[in-house]
Amino acid sequence: MWFDPEADYLEVQFREASGFMRPTAKDALMERVDGEGHVLGFSVLGVSRFRKDHPLEAELVVGE
Repeated sequence: MWFDPEADYLEVQFREASGFMRPTAKDALMERVDGEGHVLGFSVLGVSRFRKDHPLEAELVVGE
């Protein structure tokens, strides 16, 4: 997990592998996937705007 407070950016990796970022249905959320579509992690831009009473909820799609 990596957080950059100046950029307000959070990145979480489940495992280290080659991959690319893919957009999701949520503007703030990108998922990192490998060439076969396996989810390797995700990132959130503007993470501080999400509060306990209004959290970011999303599903990561596997193998599309």
